[in-house]
Amino acid sequence: MLQPIDRRLAAIVQDRLGAEPVVALQGPRTVGKSTLLAEVARRHGVGVIDLDQPAIQDAVSADPATFVTGPAPVCIDEFQKAPVILDAIKAELNRNLAPGRFVITGSTRFDALPTAAQALTGRIHIIDVLPFSQGEIAAHDEHFLGTALSEPGSLVSADRSATSRADYIGRICAGGMPLAVARTPQGRRRWFDDYVRVSLERDIRDLAKVRQGALLPALLRRLAGQTAQVLNIAQAGSAVGLKAGTAETYTKLLEDLFLIRRLAAWGRTLRARAAATPKVHVLDSGVAARLMGVTPERLARHDPAALAEFGHLFETFVVGELLKQVSWTDDIASVGHWRTHDGHEADLVIERTDGAIIAFEVKAASRVDRRDARGLRALRETLSDGFLAGFVISTGEMSYRLEDRICVIPADRIWSM
Repeated sequence: MLQPIDRRLAAIVQDRLGAEPVVALQGPRTVGKSTLLAEVARRHGVGVIDLDQPAIQDAVSADPATFVTGPAPVCIDEFQKAPVILDAIKAELNRNLAPGRFVITGSTRFDALPTAAQALTGRIHIIDVLPFSQGEIAAHDEHFLGTALSEPGSLVSADRSATSRADYIGRICAGGMPLAVARTPQGRRRWFDDYVRVSLERDIRDLAKVRQGALLPALLRRLAGQTAQVLNIAQAGSAVGLKAGTAETYTKLLEDLFLIRRLAAWGRTLRARAAATPKVHVLDSGVAARLMGVTPERLARHDPAALAEFGHLFETFVVGELLKQVSWTDDIASVGHWRTHDGHEADLVIERTDGAIIAFEVKAASRVDRRDARGLRALRETLSDGFLAGFVISTGEMSYRLEDRICVIPADRIWSM
């Protein structure tokens, strides 16, 4: 049985409450938002208004003003179940804009609800709550990203990685969803199936009217098959019988429910003209593996199909771990992927608020050579002094300096530092 896991975001939420009138925790269902909210409520000696309970939802919908006037912080769980509560919060803030007034959670992206986006513009701080990081699961306080942004050269050391390819496969297929990580492989697969089914049948229905809902599971599986690749919605939609416009609408719904994420193209104004198409990643690598129908045993094979699947899932896994650290790191201006029309690319680019960038290329291999860094090298040459560091993340044992400002780092260094 998995022991209770401390979330890095708990301290972030407390800090933001000291500066922001409304803190919103948004993320996938069952990712731990309610647990974080309950901890905030316990610390402040207040209750939680749980809008997932029909009776409370009905009462709040009928008289929202009554429920936003309690002692601060007023804690509201699953606000999207009664969006009218946001108008009441806005009215309350018109009278008192002090920090720490409200903490709300939602399993739908805040900006997916038009009235929500309008009601609290400029008065709300949004925090993404993502699946457990590998460091959180291991009860280790990760500092990889902070170090990469401040002292990237110190990430190279003589320490050897002891993580095997089989270990990486196990971590990828387990993912980080709180209710999945502690289960047996068979139990985890059943949980993933139920999680996807409920998300598509109940949560999509709550968010929008969907006329061809029976095709959503097939569309999601097609998009999962594109994980860590340039997003091609038209292709995925056509494969399941959806017109391009409908496929785009449904893909946005899947994104709004945190089943997938679009990783935007970065650097479209650079001299080396960058492509504008986003990449797609399934938010959790375990969910991705299940949607793709792959198992640890299949990924352990060395045939071309299995190697390609492992490569894509490994990239989704690594990018996901880095973006979890982004969620609790200050001074991040933007994230994205970089890809030029002549074939240079970096799988993840993270830009600081001062304009300096670090970039990552993910290689599902134990050996790395200079060709694997060609995208990082091109980005370094394009940005000059704005390029802080580049990292080739691999399954190998060694970390080392490949060339000026470009290092090779074992993937497990991300959560072991």
